[in-house]
Amino acid sequence: MNADAPLVIGISGASGAPIAVAALRALHAAKVSVLLVVSRGGEAVLKEEAGLGVSDLAPYVTATYDPSDIAAPIASGSRPTRGMAIVPCSSNTVAQVALGLGDNLLTRAAHVHLKERRTLVLVPRETPLSTLDLRHLATLSELGVVVLDAAPPYYLGIERLSEAAEYLAGKLLDQFGVPHRLYRGWKEGT
Repeated sequence: MNADAPLVIGISGASGAPIAVAALRALHAAKVSVLLVVSRGGEAVLKEEAGLGVSDLAPYVTATYDPSDIAAPIASGSRPTRGMAIVPCSSNTVAQVALGLGDNLLTRAAHVHLKERRTLVLVPRETPLSTLDLRHLATLSELGVVVLDAAPPYYLGIERLSEAAEYLAGKLLDQFGVPHRLYRGWKEGT
């Protein structure tokens, strides 16, 4: 992992946009360069759940790419990155990545991270999961993808959804070695 290279963040159409927003804010605070791609479904969920458009995320990112721009720099393995996360990651996107389908920039960039053996983290949020979803996630895990399930930590006594989003954003940042103060660990401060 190249800690000086930018981190690619993808937002797909699954519920959980506040997790992505919390992650983007924390990455910006940590001075991590972020390259963003948001699927059309991700745009809709971002608006519905966070009241934000893609342009509202501009202060937190270095560059934003259109999901149809298959010629963007992040579509090539020659563009160094720190890794990539898709947060939230829909079951449809999970399936496309597991099957190696790269017909849009989000899935193409994920495929590039697989073939280049770079850190790839997917944050599925859908429930229940079908047998096909589980098979796709198992395949991806076998390929070295980190599957970071969007499950809240009840042991921390979380009372607001924003706290759960920050916790999950912190777990995401942990995967890339980015320091943060988004959550306290088990029995910290007790």
